[in-house]
Amino acid sequence: MSSEPSRVTPPRALRRPQDWRDWVGLALRLLTGVVMIWAGATKIGNLPLNVEQVKLYQLGLGDTLSTLIGYAQPPLELVVGALLVVGLFTRVASVLNGLAMIVFTFGIAWAWAHGLRLDCGCFGQGGILSSDQKPQYLWDIIRDIGLLAASVWLVIRPRTALSVDGWLFRPLSVDDDDHVPAHAEKTPHQGS
Repeated sequence: MSSEPSRVTPPRALRRPQDWRDWVGLALRLLTGVVMIWAGATKIGNLPLNVEQVKLYQLGLGDTLSTLIGYAQPPLELVVGALLVVGLFTRVASVLNGLAMIVFTFGIAWAWAHGLRLDCGCFGQGGILSSDQKPQYLWDIIRDIGLLAASVWLVIRPRTALSVDGWLFRPLSVDDDDHVPAHAEKTPHQGS
């Protein structure tokens, strides 16, 4: 009796085991996403005031560009934050988040270097500080650099636990992934 060679193919839904980096990625994704949602939500209700906050940095952007940035920033923060929280298009959202952190860090450093006394307006309306208030520029910069580092991690390794990306864009076969469970590897065999 002879039979044709057969090959056992693992089911499409077979998932690779979670790795500690997947859970670190989840934590970083949630952290950066929640921060962006919080930042956008505190400004979205008064966009003209956000335009004025952008102008307080005295970056020489002109009225048109300052207005565009002031109106676009909060909705973009909300969208990027939501994408990160659910884990959809994680790499793209992390690139946008990282670029935002670079811009925010530059703006805060600019204000500090030029002796401006501002509340950064990162999580609210901001504004010029009174004479008895001190700017928190160092802490704002440290926070933004930390969020930038989280974004870099997610750009390099966007695969995280519990993400929409993982459900929508999982490999078509286990061979497409870098982790194949040992029990799924079967070699063709001949019957007698």
